[in-house]
Amino acid sequence: MPAINVSINIQGIVQGVGFRPTVFIYAHNHHLTGWVMNSAHGVDIELHGNEADIQAFIDELRSAPPKQAKIDLFTVTKAPTFIYPDFSIRDSVDNPEDFLPVSPDLAICPDCRAELFSTSDRRFRYPFINCTNCGPRFSIVQAVPYDRPSTTMKDFNLCPDCAAEYHDPRDRRFHAQPVACPVCGPGVWLQADGEKRAEGEEAIQLARALIMQGKILALKGLGGFHLACDAHNEQAVALLRQRKQRSGKPFALMAANLETIRRYAVLSHAGEELLTGPQAPIALLDVAPGGKELAKITAPGQKRLGFMIPYTPLHLLITEPAGNFTDVLVMTSANLSEEPIAYRNEQALINLKDLADAFLMHNRPINMRVDDSVVSMVQDEPYLVRRARGYAPMPVSLPVTAEPLLAAGTHLKNTFCLARDRYAFVSHYIGDLENQETLTSYKEAVAHYEKLFRIHPRALACDMHPDYLATHYASQRAEQEGLPLIKVQHHHAHIAACLAENQWNSKEKVIGLAFDGTGYGTDGTIWGGEVLIAGYADFERRFHLAPVPLPGGDLAVRKPARMALSYLLAAGLDPEDQALAPVKYLSKLEADAVKNQVQMGFNAPKTSSLGRLFDAVASLAGLVQEITYEAEGAIVLEAMADPDETGDYPLPIAGNIVNPIPLIKAVVQDVHNQVSTGVISARFHNGILRAALEASLQIRSETGINQVALSGGVWQNLFLANKMIPWLRQKRFMVFYHHQLPPNDGCVSLGQAMVALSQGLSAKE
Repeated sequence: MPAINVSINIQGIVQGVGFRPTVFIYAHNHHLTGWVMNSAHGVDIELHGNEADIQAFIDELRSAPPKQAKIDLFTVTKAPTFIYPDFSIRDSVDNPEDFLPVSPDLAICPDCRAELFSTSDRRFRYPFINCTNCGPRFSIVQAVPYDRPSTTMKDFNLCPDCAAEYHDPRDRRFHAQPVACPVCGPGVWLQADGEKRAEGEEAIQLARALIMQGKILALKGLGGFHLACDAHNEQAVALLRQRKQRSGKPFALMAANLETIRRYAVLSHAGEELLTGPQAPIALLDVAPGGKELAKITAPGQKRLGFMIPYTPLHLLITEPAGNFTDVLVMTSANLSEEPIAYRNEQALINLKDLADAFLMHNRPINMRVDDSVVSMVQDEPYLVRRARGYAPMPVSLPVTAEPLLAAGTHLKNTFCLARDRYAFVSHYIGDLENQETLTSYKEAVAHYEKLFRIHPRALACDMHPDYLATHYASQRAEQEGLPLIKVQHHHAHIAACLAENQWNSKEKVIGLAFDGTGYGTDGTIWGGEVLIAGYADFERRFHLAPVPLPGGDLAVRKPARMALSYLLAAGLDPEDQALAPVKYLSKLEADAVKNQVQMGFNAPKTSSLGRLFDAVASLAGLVQEITYEAEGAIVLEAMADPDETGDYPLPIAGNIVNPIPLIKAVVQDVHNQVSTGVISARFHNGILRAALEASLQIRSETGINQVALSGGVWQNLFLANKMIPWLRQKRFMVFYHHQLPPNDGCVSLGQAMVALSQGLSAKE
C-alpha cells in the first residue's frame, strides 16, 4: 500500500494540555513521520505513512485525546506527498487574524500531588509544582499562541533539569509553560508589619502557626489573594466579618480532603467528583448533623456549606493535616465588600493592610484575577452559581456563526461576552458594577479578552437599563467607534442564554420562566416575575406577577420589611398589625414614609419582581427584615422550607396577571395561626411552582409550544429547581435549564449576544 500525506487541524482547548506530546507519541506508535505544531488557530499536524496507520492514528487521537483537552473541530485533508525523515514538534507559528480557546486554570493533578509529598522528588514540598495536566493557564497567559514567552513565567529561566523535561516530548512536562522547580522558579515568603519574616518552608509553617493563634492570613493563590483563618475560631471569624464588612454572608471553606468534609456536610458521589475534578470549585453541600456548629459560625442561617479542597500545591501545604492544625479553614476572597479580589502583591499590601495580620506571598505574577467558582447540584448535575476559576474562559459553542460582537452584560454578577465564529467567550465572574474599582477591573478584562481571542467587535449589545455602568460603557464605546448598539431586555436575554447553552437552533419560540429580582422592562417598570413566549429575535410577555410599589426604590431591596408593608397595603390588610414582624420592625416614622410613598407613588416604582415577593414573605414570616447581602431573604426562606410539606398558597392567574394577593393573605393568616416558618416557606415555594406549571400548561394549550426554559436568579433556589424540572417533565414538556453558565445574571451577556445576532448580525445560520 503506497504511503500518503494528510494534514490535520484540531481546534478547541488544545494548547497547554499536553496535545503535542500526545500526538508525538501516537505518531511514533503508528510508525508515522511528519510534524505537529501549535498555531493561533489550534494544533496543526502533517502525517506521512501507510493509510491504515494514519487512520489508526486518527482513531486513537479522536478517542483518547489528552484528558484536559476539548476538541471542537477535527479536520483531515489530503496533502501533497512529501517524505519526512522522522516525526518532529515544530515551533509555534502565529497568524494575527486567527484565534483559539485558552484553557482555564486547572487543579493540581494526582501525579504532581504525589511528587509534592515524595521526599525523593526534587520538587518535594515545592509550592509551584505543575505539569501539562494541571496548574495555572488563563490567569498567567498574556497572549496566544500559548507559549512560555507569552505568560507571566517568561522571566523565570529554566534550569537544566527543568529544561530537559520541558523539551522532552515523552515527559508530562513537555512544554508545560509554568514548569519550574526550587532552583529556577518562583518562591514564597511571609510578610508582616512591613517586614519579610520567613521564606520557603519556614514561611509556610509560620503561616500555619499564625492561623492557629487566631490571626487572619492573606494568602496569594492562583487567581488572587484569599483571606484565611481557623473556621472553628469564633473570634477569628467574627473579626474577619468585621474587617471585611460582611456581617451575615456565608464564608467559603477549605478542608484538606474529602474525609474531613464528610464530618460537616453531606457528600454524594457526584459531589466528590465535582470537588476532586480539574475545576475544583466551591461546592455547596447540605449541612450534615455534625456540621451544625461550623455552619452557625461560618454560614449563619444556612442549610448548606461551601466547601472546596486544596487545588494548588501551596494550598495543600497550608492545609496539611499535621500537628494540631485545624481541619477546616475559612478561605474567602481577599477584598473589601463589593470590591474586586486583590491579585497583585503591592496592591494587596495596601488594600488588605486593615484586613490581614500577615501575608503569605509569592513572585509568580497573576495576569488576570479570577475568583473561585461556586457550584451546586440540580438533578445530580453541576449547576453553577459563580463561573470563574476552572471554567472560564471555556467557550460556549453557538448554534449560529457570529460576526465579532461584544455583549456588555448587566449590573449585578456581571460577565461580558465576546462572540466570534461558532464561539461565545463568556468572561469569568467580574462582580457587581457598583464602584470604580470593579468598573476598572471590568474594562481591563474586556481589553484582555479582545486581545487574547483576537476579537474586534463590529457591534455591541447591552441591557436596556439606562443607569447600568455596563450599559454606559457599551453606549460610549459604540459612539466612539461608530458601531451599532443593540439594547436587549433583561429577561429576554435570560431565556436566550438558556436556549443557546442548550444548542437551540430553531426560530421557533419557547415558554420562558424568567424569575429574578430586578430587570428593566420595556414599559419602564421593574420586571422579575415573567412568563415569556420567547425566541432569540423577540418575545411576548404572556404572564407576569401583578406589579406593586417598591417603596424607596433600592431601599426596599435592602429592607424586606418595606416590601412586606407594600404588599400588606396592596392586599388591603392592616399595615399596623403588631402581630407581624415587619410592622414591629419598622419605626412609626419609616412606616408612615412607606405608606406615603405607596399612596403617592413618590420614589416607589412598580415592580413585578418575584425576588421582591420572596423578600416580603421572608419578612412576614419573621426571618429577615433588613438584608446584609444580596438575596438574603430568599436564601434564608429556602433554608427554612419543610421538604415534607405538600400544601401550597394560591397564586391565581387571570388574563395575563399572576395575582399574589391571595398568597399574601394566606401567609398572614398562617402567621396569625402560629404555623411554623418551615411550613410557611414550603407552602410559598409550592405555590410558585404550581403557578409556573399552570402558566406553562395554559400556554401549551393556546400555542402548542412544548419547550420550557428556566432562567433568572430565582432558579438558584434548589428547592424550586429540583421540583420544577421533574414536574414539567411529568407533564411531557421538554425542559431547558443552565449547564455551563449560572441561571443568575452571570448568563445575561450570552443572551444579549444571541438576541443581537438574531437581529441581523449573524454571518449565517
